[in-house]
Order: sequence, then structure tokens, then C-alpha cells
Amino acid sequence: MANRLKGKVAIVTGSGRGIGRAEALLLAQEGAKVVVNDLGGGRDGVGEAASPADNVVREIKERGGEAVANYDSVATPEGGENIVKSAVDAFGRLDILVNNAGILRDRMIFNMTAEEWDIIMKVHLYGHFHCTRPACVLFRRQRSGRIINTSSPAGLGNMGQANYSAAKEGIVGFTRTVARDMGRYGVTCNAIRPLAATRLTLSAELAEAIEKASAEGKPLPVGPEVTGLLPPPQDIAPFVVYLATDEAANINGCTFLLAGNQIGLYSEPQPIRTIFKTGAWTLDELAVAVPVTLAAGLANPSPPQPAK
Repeated sequence: MANRLKGKVAIVTGSGRGIGRAEALLLAQEGAKVVVNDLGGGRDGVGEAASPADNVVREIKERGGEAVANYDSVATPEGGENIVKSAVDAFGRLDILVNNAGILRDRMIFNMTAEEWDIIMKVHLYGHFHCTRPACVLFRRQRSGRIINTSSPAGLGNMGQANYSAAKEGIVGFTRTVARDMGRYGVTCNAIRPLAATRLTLSAELAEAIEKASAEGKPLPVGPEVTGLLPPPQDIAPFVVYLATDEAANINGCTFLLAGNQIGLYSEPQPIRTIFKTGAWTLDELAVAVPVTLAAGLANPSPPQPAK
């Protein structure tokens, strides 16, 4: 059923390619007017190009929808303000914000530079804040709005991605608190952990091919014959768009796994084992108690290996 979002205005950051592109296209298909934001940089955040955002805007218009392009970076406060301003200037309002823009700077922690840490925080964690804050000024005033944030399964831990994991898990905490800040005003804020074949999850060679095809406006090589078991980006979009509808008004502060035909609701973290005693624990007492209580059955996820 189309037109669930007729009359709504949406922003999707990083929507020139991959998951963001799929989200923008489906939002438009459901009747929303869309701001397609994309800086147009590489998977490492270097460079700029207008073509990724322009190509998606053209696709939306060819299908009968309404869209405008925006090329600002989410990594600065000014960029976030301008992205939100683009929606108001073009369409007079804002109803939906999908924070999706992202890059990678993978490195083992002992080799990671401060710059590689900082840029990931700026694009992912700061980027979510820079767009959400000005959007919430509008949402609070109109007493409605939908925010969908993009975390990652990598936030639960992934080798060589300390910066990315920290930023993505920070987004989950950010989501929970924004949901509490804004829920009273009729606004919901949820997060997804998507798993899909994009230029951030594929090999450098295939990512380069996707980049080239996107820049030239050609079909993207993301079929199962080249991506293996990873589902295509368009599999992520339906649930994101569902969260943007009025039907999802009671879903707030939640985090979901989206992996092809699998959709999962994550539980909220809580203690699973607890030990008590009268008075404070001493180190000697902990040395006896912890191995048979809190640490019973725990396994090191990355045990020591012989030196090479």
C-alpha cells in the first residue's frame, strides 16, 4: 500500500548510495518528499561529489516523487543545520529524520591514529547529534516526528573497528535518551543494526565497482552472485520506513537487527548475575567468589595466541 507517508517530509543522510539510497527511494514511493543528503566522499570520507545525491533525486523524480539534493557534511554543526534547513526551505516542514551517513577507517587499536578515531566519531556519533538536535527543535514545536538512527552489529565488538564500534554503540545510548527527551512531544527515536551488502561491508575491489557505478548512474553490482550471503540494501528499507509511519507511534527507544529476512528486537542490557555480601568486597574475597559466580562459564572471545 503506497502513500502511507503522503504529506510527510523526510531527510535521509548518506542516501546517495547503499542503505540510505534504498531508504530514500522507498520513503518517496510511500509519498514522502525527500531530502537526499550525501557529501559524495569515498568510503573513508575523503573527497566530495554531487553525483551520488543527484542521481537518487533523479531516480525519485523519474518515479513520480519529489526530492531535493543536499551535499553538506553531517560532521559539523553547520552541516547538520543546513541539512534540516534544506527540508524546510524546499518543502516547508520536516517529519522524518533517518541518520544513515557513515564511513570507515578500520585499524587495529595499537595502530589506530587519533585522526582515525576522531573522524569516525565526527561522522557517526557527532553526525547523529548534529542532525538530530535541529530536527528536534522543529519536532518539539509541532509535537510530532520520527527519528531512525543507524547503529551496527559491529557495535557489539568487531576486530579492527574500535573507533567504529564505539561510535555505533554510542548511537544506541543516544537513541535511548533522545527517545526519553522527545517522547512527551509525540516524537519517537529508534535505532537499527543493519547487515547488508554495501561499500562499507564489501571488499575494496567490489566497493570501488559500486562507487563507480553509482557515480555513473548505472545499476549497482550488489546481487547475490557478487555479495555472497549478505542481503541487498533494499532489504533494510521496509522496516525503516515502517518505523517512520504513524502505525509505529508506540515504538520508541528500541534497537532492531535488520538482516535480510530476519528482524530482531534487542533486549535492554541488564545484570544477568549478581553477588552480595554484608559490607564492601575485599580483593581476597573476590578472588574466591568471582570464578564460581560472575565468571562461571565465561570464555575469552579472543584468547592469547602463540607468539610468531
